[in-house]
Amino acid sequence: MSERDRERWDARHAGLDAGPPGPPAAPGGRLDLLPSGGRALELACGRGAVAVWLAQQGFAVEAVDVSGTGLAAGERLAQRHGVSVTWIEADLDAGVPDDCRGPYDLVVCQRFRDPRLYPAMAALLAPGGLLMVTVLSQVGDGTGPFRAAPGELATAFAELEVLVDAQGAGEAHLVARRPRTRPAPPPGR
Repeated sequence: MSERDRERWDARHAGLDAGPPGPPAAPGGRLDLLPSGGRALELACGRGAVAVWLAQQGFAVEAVDVSGTGLAAGERLAQRHGVSVTWIEADLDAGVPDDCRGPYDLVVCQRFRDPRLYPAMAALLAPGGLLMVTVLSQVGDGTGPFRAAPGELATAFAELEVLVDAQGAGEAHLVARRPRTRPAPPPGR
């Protein structure tokens, strides 16, 4: 991401309140799928509403975004709600920052799509850890460089146990779990 992109996101977040804390969109109302706590990472957190909500649920949260202005809004929201979040300013176009050391019990990424990050997102999960991803989709909408192709998320995270795979109305949602153990090799090996 160029400095111009960073400035664009800072301008977009400037003067806006973070809004109320809220859960990630990906579960589609299936909040029962969330782990009961642990470590959480939110990538492309914007103004931090999901990160703060996760902290309210008892997670130790790290939240990453390119916009310092968005992160400052998230910090104000966390302070208003009496929770702590570790805010990390980083450009995800350069990859997941080195500060984000898994394993995490929960990794969330909403409305930021970079297929180059998919392997790193899966690798950050602890055994039994949950991944929640929401991206713009071509399904039910047009094509474009920021829209996932039909089936992209389920294919990209095929090594995980897919619990929710929903596409339509221009969005794709995936909730998937890293297996707790590796499957046994086939007989004869």
